[in-house]
Amino acid sequence: MKDFIHKLKENLADIFFPVRCPYCERVIDKTEYACENCKKQFPAPSVIKCCTGGFQCTSPFPYEGIFKDAVSNLKFKNCGSYSKQLSFVLVNSIVESFPQSNFDIITCVPMHKKHLKIRGYNQAKLLAEECSKIMNIPYADTLEKFKENKIQHTLKAKERAENVRGVYRVINKSSVKGKKILLIDDIVTTGNTLGECAKTLMKSGCKSVYCAVLCTSNRF
Repeated sequence: MKDFIHKLKENLADIFFPVRCPYCERVIDKTEYACENCKKQFPAPSVIKCCTGGFQCTSPFPYEGIFKDAVSNLKFKNCGSYSKQLSFVLVNSIVESFPQSNFDIITCVPMHKKHLKIRGYNQAKLLAEECSKIMNIPYADTLEKFKENKIQHTLKAKERAENVRGVYRVINKSSVKGKKILLIDDIVTTGNTLGECAKTLMKSGCKSVYCAVLCTSNRF
């Protein structure tokens, strides 16, 4: 009886809340991560660049076209559920780029509590949690943004490094000491935010930090 009720709830959910392609928002099968048309536009292979401080960052997509739309849908259209489909492609990029890393912890770039309250969720955390499930690696909130600063994309490139300096801190230093950490965000533009977070983690004694994002801007 319990199995029947569970299946009934799943079927009803499919009817009232169908799974959509995060790139174009067409309805897709719940086992898919994108529609066939959007899959044809996926680039290959993943891009690996370095954030500020020399930390390697992998990304499956450029920040343009349908991929920019996907990030916009995830962040600004209350489509946090898209993180599940988007994470499949992100994990593929991570495994492809860092095959020997054996991460101990997956974490994310945190939001300031004020902005988190406005949006209702941190899209980077949703992505990181989904990657954690797929990769079977523990997720942990390792950082907090304890100082409010200006929004990065409103600033010139030379102002961005100073804008993020000293705004993050490690929540529990003993939990990251000696660990290999995978740091996740949605996009990277200049690499200053990820670089500052990675540097903060390294100062607290972690062994290494690698970064992964959905999209990479041409400015990076």
